[in-house]
Order: sequence, then structure tokens, then C-alpha cells
Amino acid sequence: MSRKVDSVKDINDSKETWCLVVQIMDVWSVVNNKGIEHLEMIVMDSLGDRIQVLIRHDHLLKWKEVIKENMTCIINNGSVYNNDFQWKVCDHSKKIVFLGGTTMKTIELQNITPKGYFFKDFGEILQGKCKTDRLKDIIDVVSEINHIQSNTPGKKVVVSVVLKDLKGNCINCNLWEIYGSKFLAYYNDPKNNGAIVILLTHAMVKDGQVSNAWSGSKLLINEDIPEIQDFMSKLLTNEQKEKPTQSAKSLSNWSGGSQYSSVERFVHNAKCMSLSQFCKIKHETLCVTVATTLKFVVSKYGWFYYGCTRCSSNAPNPEKAYECSCGQKVEQPIPRYKIEIYVSNGESKYRFVFWDSECAAILGMTAEFMHNSMVENGEDDPMVYPDELEMLLNKKMTFRVKVQPTFSQASVWKLCDDEAFVKEIENDYIVEDV
Repeated sequence: MSRKVDSVKDINDSKETWCLVVQIMDVWSVVNNKGIEHLEMIVMDSLGDRIQVLIRHDHLLKWKEVIKENMTCIINNGSVYNNDFQWKVCDHSKKIVFLGGTTMKTIELQNITPKGYFFKDFGEILQGKCKTDRLKDIIDVVSEINHIQSNTPGKKVVVSVVLKDLKGNCINCNLWEIYGSKFLAYYNDPKNNGAIVILLTHAMVKDGQVSNAWSGSKLLINEDIPEIQDFMSKLLTNEQKEKPTQSAKSLSNWSGGSQYSSVERFVHNAKCMSLSQFCKIKHETLCVTVATTLKFVVSKYGWFYYGCTRCSSNAPNPEKAYECSCGQKVEQPIPRYKIEIYVSNGESKYRFVFWDSECAAILGMTAEFMHNSMVENGEDDPMVYPDELEMLLNKKMTFRVKVQPTFSQASVWKLCDDEAFVKEIENDYIVEDV
């Protein structure tokens, strides 16, 4: 007589004779401060329900070489306790602990979904809608490196980066020790150019920031897996080509051996020229220049447009649901910044187009948030420019832009308002007309 298979969602502490048909989604080793090692893993059944499993030190030798990620198996018998892990990977209220009488048999299964990830929305993290004892998966593009601490006596390696999602939300991520070292090794390899998309599993979330867990996290960088390739494909073409820059602060805090400075990366493959030289350009050209934002150019579209909730493409109709070319099913298009500003340097003036991510980085809020605030105050006309946008004006910055002479404008790809950074580009790279 065969034994009935139990569902993960039904697991409770009423018995130990559970029979589970599951896939091992993840397995990792944990070493405590006394040097004692144990294993933890996540298993999932065909219904998609997950539970965390503990294999104590006294059973380690029996199972360590047997258990493999992605294997499907039948697990019989195990003690059930409340899920009191300090950091929980799933929401099940219970955990399973292997016994001396626990058995496992490998089987081939077709009805369990292949291993996937459980990504946390940045908007929820920024709004505090995330339990601080839960470990989450994240996937995003690195926008900037803002702090690097090298491995020196009394200090651990930590790399702090700004991650940006497809909605333009930005969040700080700290990569400690081997995770930080792995990121720096990739970043400093001259063969690796363009955008850096990272996937971090089991990320700790606290105070609106994320970091790797001390045990169990995996860091995947631009790897050839569907999740990363799909995210990369949804970035704008210019974003796919742009390698993240280091802030001036990160350079001053790091004595490591980066081959190129943040300034060198900013100007890479671009023509550095004064604003007055823009008028002489006849073809689309990637340029770097220094200028001061002067005043808004009021277009017939106003300060925002309605776009996809995932990528920055324009919505065909702001009032209708649609499926975007990026694959996202958009129930309600969201406002995204598109602001035209005159910039000046000396007697020269030119029209720059500032896009969603650059505006959000300076203003510290998304266009959706700003628009909703205006609506709450009784104003929904896109031609009415909110006072907060004034923060974009009277700023001296260095710009990486695509000059589009056909339209007498330049599209902003990157910008930086750090005084030392701007001064270095202005003094060492910009050649004025003679």
C-alpha cells in the first residue's frame, strides 16, 4: 500500500510522519560563531508552496553530499517546529528539522515548476511594506557605485551601490566581503563593458536598503539566465551600453586597483566639447559637456508622459490597459518625467531633454508620486509645472548626452552635479573654441 503524499501548506506539528514530494529550490551552509556548521534549504511542492528545512550538525555528514539544488525527491519523516529562523526565506509558519529516521529518495518529476525567484518590488521596500525578518530576491541594474571599503585591518570589504529598477526607483545595496569582492572583480575587468544587472538572492531588507545575507545569498552578475537577460532587454539602448560610474566619494574611500577612474568611464567613447561647439555638429553624436540648467522649455506635452509600469516606453493611451512591447501587462500607465530644459555656458545655450531616471535621481521622487500629490491638491493639468521641479534648475553639471541636430536638442544619458567631478571634466577634458 502506497503512502499518501502531503501538501507543504498542510504541514503542522501534529505528527512527524510527513511524506513530501518536492524540489530542492536552494540549499546553503551556515556556520555559527562557534564554528559549528549546519545546512538549511528551501523545498517546494507542485502547488508552489515552500517551507524552510534545517539539517543539524549531527546529521550533516549523512546529507551534505547527497542534497543538491534543483533535485526532485520524496522526503519521509521530520520534526516540525515553529519557523523561528532569524531570517526567513518563505512565509510558512513552520519549519522541518531532519531526524535520524528521515529518508530521501530521488525521483523524476514533471509537475513541479522549474526553480524561480521571488523578486521584491522596490516601491514596497521604499514604502516600508516589507517584513524585516524576510529574505527576498532582487534584480536590478547598478546605477552608481557610491562607496567602496577595501579589506584593511579591522575592516571588512563592503561595496555600496545604487540599484535602479525599471520604474526608476533607486535603492542602496551593500555587498559585504566575498560578494563585494566578486562585484569589484567583475567591474574592474576591462572586458566587461556596458550595464551591470545583478540578481541577489536572500537579500536582507532594512531601513529602505538591501544587503546580502551572511549565509545563503547568491550574487549573479550579467549571467546568461532568462531573468537577467529579460531585465537587460527592457533597458533603453543607451542604458544597456552605459557602465555604472563611481562617485567621487567612492574613489576617495578606496585604495583598490580600478583601471579607470569614474571620470574616465563617464567620458568613455564620447566627444568632450564645449556647449558652443554643439551648434556645429551635423550628425547624431555622443558628447560630454559642462553646463548650467537655466529654465524650462514648456512643450505642448507638459512635464511628464504616461508610460509602461516596467520600462520607460510611451503608453499608446493613458486611460487604457495594454500589453507593452517589453511584455508587461499594464493595467494603468504611470506618469514618467520628460522635461526639456535650456542649459547654458557663457553665451551659449542649448535645449536638453531630461528623462525619467535622471529627474527622479535629482528630485528624490518619482513622477508618479509628484503627479499624485498634485492631484490630491486639486491639480491634474500636465502643463502646470510643480514647484518641486525648480530643484532641476540653476545646477552646474556635467552631462553625457546624445546630440540630435535634426531636432536642435540633446538627450541626456547621464549627469553628475558633484563639484569636484564637474571641475575635473571642465579643466581636463573640455576644449573651448580658440
